[in-house]
This record gives sequence, structure tokens and C-alpha cells, in this order.
Amino acid sequence: MYTVKEVAAMLDMTDHTVRYYTDQGLVPNLRRDGHNNRLFDEASVNWLLCVKHLRHCGMPIDDIKTYIGLCQEGDSTVKERYEIMRRQHAVARAQLEEAKLRLAYIEEKVGNYLGIMNDTEDDIKHRTLIPSEPLY
Repeated sequence: MYTVKEVAAMLDMTDHTVRYYTDQGLVPNLRRDGHNNRLFDEASVNWLLCVKHLRHCGMPIDDIKTYIGLCQEGDSTVKERYEIMRRQHAVARAQLEEAKLRLAYIEEKVGNYLGIMNDTEDDIKHRTLIPSEPLY
């Protein structure tokens, strides 16, 4: 069993976020000790990991609750859960493409500044805040 602090460290979350997600009912069958402290087993940690990924894709808490409820209902909801994950897959793929564009822009700027520092490029043409190519 793990404490809030241990789970937060494992999942790179804050203690507050872990407590918030549990208070929102996003960790089914959460155990507590004699002092009412939250205790997490492997299943609880996996629920939090799922919540973390879905939140990072922008899924609202209420939609995550719906998904978790469907999971708890069992096999009869597999098609609905598949559709939810299929939509989130599309969202995550779009976020990945946007991140690649941001990375390419930053890499270009890093290269430009390296060139300026090595006297192989002129700073004047790189002072603009507007990229030469549209970001999106």
C-alpha cells in the first residue's frame, strides 16, 4: 500500500492533485487506514495514472467519471469505452503533432542563437517574435 505522498511522487503529481482526484471519486474502492488516510494499492495507482493521462488530453473530470463508471460496469460497456478511447486517441495524436511543431520552432531558434554566438549568423534577422513559417 502507498500513501498520497508516495503515489504523488511515483506519478509526478502533487499531493493536492492526488487528493482532489480521489475526492472527485476518480479512484474506485479507495482504501483508508484507521486515521482516515488514503491508501493506494496497484489498482488505485493505475486508476490515477489513467486519470492523469486523460486529464492531460483535456478530458473533463465529469467525462472521466463517466468512463470510470463504464469500466466498473464491466464487459457490457466495452464498445462505449472503446469509443471514448478512440476519441481521446485522436485528441492525443493532434496534441502530439502540435508539440512537434513547437519543438521544431524551438530547435530552429536554438540553432539560430548558437549560430549567433559562434558568429556564423546575424542577430538582426532573428529578432522577430513572429516565426517565418506559421506555427499551425
